[in-house]
Amino acid sequence: MCGIFGYVGTQAATEILLAGLEKLEYRGYDSAGIATVSSGNLECVRAKGRLRQLRAKLVGTNNPAQIGIGHTRWATHGKPEEHNAHPHTDQAMQIAVVQNGIIENYRELKEQLQHRGICFRSDTDTEVIPHLIAQLLQDQLSVKKSEEKILSMSGAWSGGMEFNQVKSSNNGYATSLLEVPEPVDRIFSSSSVNPFLEAVRQAVNILKGSFAIAVVCADYPNEVIIARQQAPLAIGFGQGEYFCASDIPALVPHTQVVLSLENGELARLTPLGVEVYNFAGVPLNKYPRTLSWNPVLIEKQGFKHFMLKEIHEQPRLVRASLDTYLNHDWYPTNSSEMPIKLGLPAGLLEDLEQIQIVACGSSWHAGLVGKYLLEQIAGIPTMVQYASEFRYAPPPLTANTLTIGVTQSGETADTLAALAMEQQRRSNQQSKFQLRLLGITNRTESSLAALTENIIDIHAGIEIGVAATKTYTAQLLAFYCLALDLSYRRQVLPLMRLETILNGLQQLPALMESVLEVQEDSIQKIADQFTDTQDVIFIGRGINFPVALEGALKL
Repeated sequence: MCGIFGYVGTQAATEILLAGLEKLEYRGYDSAGIATVSSGNLECVRAKGRLRQLRAKLVGTNNPAQIGIGHTRWATHGKPEEHNAHPHTDQAMQIAVVQNGIIENYRELKEQLQHRGICFRSDTDTEVIPHLIAQLLQDQLSVKKSEEKILSMSGAWSGGMEFNQVKSSNNGYATSLLEVPEPVDRIFSSSSVNPFLEAVRQAVNILKGSFAIAVVCADYPNEVIIARQQAPLAIGFGQGEYFCASDIPALVPHTQVVLSLENGELARLTPLGVEVYNFAGVPLNKYPRTLSWNPVLIEKQGFKHFMLKEIHEQPRLVRASLDTYLNHDWYPTNSSEMPIKLGLPAGLLEDLEQIQIVACGSSWHAGLVGKYLLEQIAGIPTMVQYASEFRYAPPPLTANTLTIGVTQSGETADTLAALAMEQQRRSNQQSKFQLRLLGITNRTESSLAALTENIIDIHAGIEIGVAATKTYTAQLLAFYCLALDLSYRRQVLPLMRLETILNGLQQLPALMESVLEVQEDSIQKIADQFTDTQDVIFIGRGINFPVALEGALKL
């Protein structure tokens, strides 16, 4: 649950970085740090513990740097100690990197870098990245010097060696670190190639795993390079200043204009603008979007913490979703109308023989409730797959199957990977085996929405709390609406029974408000009574079994 925040612009960066990291505190962390560049010097400050410990180390410093990156770390590789905190730097303290995710081939990279004389100062997988970039940057600069020398020689010798001959002297390729071939056209293309950007580009092509990174370099004091592969990363556009963050809510206090990077993309941020490339180095035309989020939404608004605030938001959000998706003009004697308005194409839901749901965590629990609803209300056999396991043991292909991906953020790496694999498995199959994909998400601009245009937007608003509350409830409501829609289309339930369920759903907001208002004191007393309890067992049957699982997860 790490967090990334970066800045380049005209203001002092330190306080902006710290404030950005504070907006990411809800994700949980055990250490934090920032790296800034000023006057060709890289300064890196890290601290174990909370951001207040980091602030304490920065008291009394006057850092004029107008560029920097910051990170809050939740330990995966290496204990929660200061030497494992991000940012990590290369040996020369010229390059700093922050990373969210896991570098799967870090052991091999570390071993090869050590053979080149690199000394590691942490136990993390992330530290291989700055050392790798430093080596690749050194290679880039060496090649650039060779190019300049050859060009001067070819200019001095009339009828002498041609530059193209030099390009083909290694069979059209130059060898970079770790024997990774690189087309010479890219390295030798012209002096306009940015060595720092190119070194990062080469590095991300060597890395394996799921990651998002932000990089600064003392020799390139006006640039932040960022890259995304299976981990969220977004850019915020200001006036002469630019931001990056691992979660969009951290950008909202600064700007409403954002661009989410897609997998396999990197970007160069400077005070003059943003350039976006794919991992092959091809420039991309990307267009930011303007959010309609009110910055007040990411404040606690008088509640003790975000989770409590979001619990109390549930009645309003359920009411809004019901207004959006229920057809209030429908009644059993007017069956020409559809009772549910999900806006899904009829072909997606026609002649379904099976449904498979792919999700993780709380979304998986919502999927288990969804299985119950889809089978009991719509009469369709349904499987629920844990996304990370689905990738390694996919079930046999079944005909006329609807695949549902459930992810609050629309960015859950395992879920996206599982859906992409299913898309690949079902390509070039007979029509009855072709992929029918539906997404249930809270972010219509997310990677899930880019994967499929068939989306049920749960309309839960920004969720800051790590433990899902309102989004879990909204996902359940989405499954209810889908099950009722399918039931009506397939004529599974009597119309009067359908009306009874719809009327019950419309009572939910008032019932939820009553519980929150009337039972608050009782809930507090129960919590006090069990404060010292060591073990709790949640028991549920039928539709309440996944609810018990979700309760256990919350506690």
